[in-house]
Amino acid sequence: MKIDGALMGSLSEAPARAAELERQGFDGLITAEMAHDPFLPLLLAAEHTERIELMTSIAVAFSRNPMIIANLANDLQSYAKGRFILGLGSQIAPHITKRFSMPWSHPAARMREFILAMRAIWACWYEGGKLDFRGEFYTHTLMTPMFTPTDNPHGAPRVVLAAVGPKMTEVAAEVADGMLVHGFTTPRYLEEVTLPAVERGLASAGRARSDFTLCYPAFVVTGKDAREWERSRTAATRQIAFYGSTPAYRGVLEVHGWGDLQPELNALSKQGKWEKMGELITDEVLEQFAVVAEPDSVPGALKKRFGGSIDRMLCAFPQATDEERARYVEELRSA
Repeated sequence: MKIDGALMGSLSEAPARAAELERQGFDGLITAEMAHDPFLPLLLAAEHTERIELMTSIAVAFSRNPMIIANLANDLQSYAKGRFILGLGSQIAPHITKRFSMPWSHPAARMREFILAMRAIWACWYEGGKLDFRGEFYTHTLMTPMFTPTDNPHGAPRVVLAAVGPKMTEVAAEVADGMLVHGFTTPRYLEEVTLPAVERGLASAGRARSDFTLCYPAFVVTGKDAREWERSRTAATRQIAFYGSTPAYRGVLEVHGWGDLQPELNALSKQGKWEKMGELITDEVLEQFAVVAEPDSVPGALKKRFGGSIDRMLCAFPQATDEERARYVEELRSA
């Protein structure tokens, strides 16, 4: 199993943070499209590291188009000397239409076409073929020498796709190199919904599971004292409640018979009652979404829960010292 750390915060902090993650033995570092752009920190990270892999987890696909993403990914792959992994996600309809002012329709079908269009663009650049991609959502038929990159000897980056529902999961397994399993996923949902959908997608493309990487950002509740423990628990419950308020994610709760929790959380989110939302996440719910353990027991608990199904995991061990973190990373890597 590969272990990833998070590269968050301001651009000014990115170089030192990236170098620190590499020193601590992490296999990869990830950025997320939240309050900041996900691509710019990776450029700085590439400049200040040598071996660690660099991944967006996620960049929002539908706020852009395949040509824009293909170009960004090409440049980062070239500058990082083949270490870039493009992690894409769809986001949800309100963000795409109201925050980004972009079209939304048939997200799974659109994402499948988005990735295929990028691959067609890259094939044109790296293999010299004619660009002639014509789809329902995207059409790319013009590429002249002036706009063709020629300075990337590493080829196309790997593409991993974020998914929750079975349709998007099947798309990931069919056309991507891996999948970003959503943090709002329980072991039962993974076993009963996600993994069967992965197998269906792989089968439709004639691919083997060994050719596909499953990535997972683990929720962990831990702490060295009561204060750290409560801070960790509060952060996890609020994040789980935020995800649980999303109508598209209700299916995860329904697997456990908790479907009625989703509209309750959604109603509170519309009132801005974020603290109250977290209070609705009981210990029973929390322990399905998060590993709850003493610091030294976290790697073993994660291995027990996900060691047979997950190929790489985001787990930052924020409360650990540098020495402890390096030990935890090495222990978890052996899963």
